[in-house]
Amino acid sequence: MRLTFTIQRFNPETDQQPHREDYRLDIGRGMTVLEALIRIKNELDGRLALRYSCRSAICGSCAMHINGTEKLACRTSIRKELERHGRISIEPLPNLPVIKDLVVDMSPFWEKIRAVTPWLTPETHPTKRYGSSGQLRLLPESYQFHNVDACIMCGACVAACTSHEVSRGFLGPAALAKSARFVADPREPAGAKQARLTALQEADGIWDCTRCNMCVQVCPKDVQPMEAIIRLRRSSLRHGLTSAEGARHITGFVDLVRHEGRLNEALMPLKVLGFNLRRVLDVMPLGLRMWLKGKVPLPFGHTIPGIEQVRAIFAAARRRAPRV
Repeated sequence: MRLTFTIQRFNPETDQQPHREDYRLDIGRGMTVLEALIRIKNELDGRLALRYSCRSAICGSCAMHINGTEKLACRTSIRKELERHGRISIEPLPNLPVIKDLVVDMSPFWEKIRAVTPWLTPETHPTKRYGSSGQLRLLPESYQFHNVDACIMCGACVAACTSHEVSRGFLGPAALAKSARFVADPREPAGAKQARLTALQEADGIWDCTRCNMCVQVCPKDVQPMEAIIRLRRSSLRHGLTSAEGARHITGFVDLVRHEGRLNEALMPLKVLGFNLRRVLDVMPLGLRMWLKGKVPLPFGHTIPGIEQVRAIFAAARRRAPRV
């Protein structure tokens, strides 16, 4: 069968803007997008630039934007893409600088990985980590990394991240998932965990994730970075890190429901913004529109019937909560 492949091309030495080029190619049964690209380069256009290595979904080198979604070209079936989209359109990963054609500069990605210190913090007392034989202490059999250690650093999650699209300073799903792996590691010293979590409270950290779930959808190894970010947020709250607006939103929401049995939209902004007058003035127009629509209850209204049962649920949850 003969198909048309639409590929985004860009040569910084000759092109002002990226453009698309079509290539017609005879394909065989079971062929992947990467196999087709290699044939296009070998048989039709030797100038085409792409990155690949293992061809087995292990190295992550061939991550691309295929038919509107970030995928590994080596594991993307042409037949399935045709059945789903009726075409084959290939572009480089978004949110990363393009070097040439389908090759992107991964330097910003690796800078974010290095920024979270992706290794265990050296122990001041090595005997706590090493046994008499000098070997690294093994993790207990019951311990799990929630699959975050399966990350192959392909960059697909960063390319799909809506927060990273808006703010390039955002650490991104891969780096935060990597950080979660070390925060959860029982061999990491308690002080180092606290330091890691404190650093992640800053702007572009864990509270800037919008939970759009795109990183989970595109991850080829089911790492589920968004779930790792949620675990980091929970761990931060358990460690008493509640000064960030995102943390105050969670604690304020829970506090209101525990005391009133429902969300009180009139008090919620004060829970999140505190006494920051400038931020309060910023949300006043929204509050006024909500009030005109009847969406804002009285600030100190009555609690709902059955509030004692609600509070009992919170009390039971607190007793079962894991200790830091």
